[in-house]
Amino acid sequence: MMPVAETWIRVTPQGLFVEPGDFHIDPTRPVARAVITHGHGDHARPGHDDVLATAETLAIMRARYGDAAGRRLQAVRYGESLTLGGVRVRLAPAGHVLGSAQIVLEWQGTRVVVSGDYKRRRDPTCPAFEPQPCDVFVTEATFGLPVFRHPPDAQEIARLLASVRRNPDRAHLVGVYALGKCQRVIRLLREAGWESPLYLHGALQTLCDVYEHAGVALGPLQPVGAARSDLAGAIVLAPPSALGDRWSRRLPDPLSVAASGWMRIKQRAKQRGVELPLIISDHADWDELLATFSDVGAPEIWVTHGQEDALVHAAAQAGIRARALRLIGFDDEGA
Repeated sequence: MMPVAETWIRVTPQGLFVEPGDFHIDPTRPVARAVITHGHGDHARPGHDDVLATAETLAIMRARYGDAAGRRLQAVRYGESLTLGGVRVRLAPAGHVLGSAQIVLEWQGTRVVVSGDYKRRRDPTCPAFEPQPCDVFVTEATFGLPVFRHPPDAQEIARLLASVRRNPDRAHLVGVYALGKCQRVIRLLREAGWESPLYLHGALQTLCDVYEHAGVALGPLQPVGAARSDLAGAIVLAPPSALGDRWSRRLPDPLSVAASGWMRIKQRAKQRGVELPLIISDHADWDELLATFSDVGAPEIWVTHGQEDALVHAAAQAGIRARALRLIGFDDEGA
């Protein structure tokens, strides 16, 4: 008889623990052995002893944490298998950000897929999500409510460019998370025909360099060091926290833009003073979450974080066993 997943994968204070392999997945506290799905700070934390992830995720961790990225770092390619304590481990693309991976676990005939964060639509900066058939699928639920249905990315980028044409004397200040959202918006702008330099807040440059080194061409980028007049009609990318702070005052009559799945909620955009909300998300929306359940064919779903209850209910209505793990320490930054 195949072992029930709960008998060998359990929730601990450090996070999800794979007992026969003696490792944690995306632990929230320093551990002896960590397998990391991707480089966002709530999943890839510093201070672990052994760290296993894609080469791109390790590069992101080194850029962010330096020597604290881990004492020993092991890079694994997509599709490559290895065995940890009898557990077969394989990484598959998650489509979330550069280097993001699903962790495919097999032990004594049972396959569990820990997806980390993921999205289902095309992203020119990273490989697309690849559904992995499994017995248990462990999913996020950041946008696990029916209200969240993301429009096409090209449509949102077209809205940004239309606003630039209408407001040639203003700088468009676009709030983007430093890892993933920034580089994706840049590539989408390039695909839409924007060939002029894009201007970056200093906090975004390091990870753009990581993407460039990994082969993701971003085109001409410049720091925000030009005179105010030079930035009229320009597109400036900055962390969301910079939209309303003193730093933005150097720009000519800045028009506040934010790129996030949360911009679906008009009140949230209004509270943040966003003039042009762009619904561009690096997470699966409601329909994509449900489609993924069908694609992987898992009879059981575990939900790690986000809008857990609604997604568990929807899965149950579809005849899938589902439960909320209620993991703590994960946030929706950069959604």
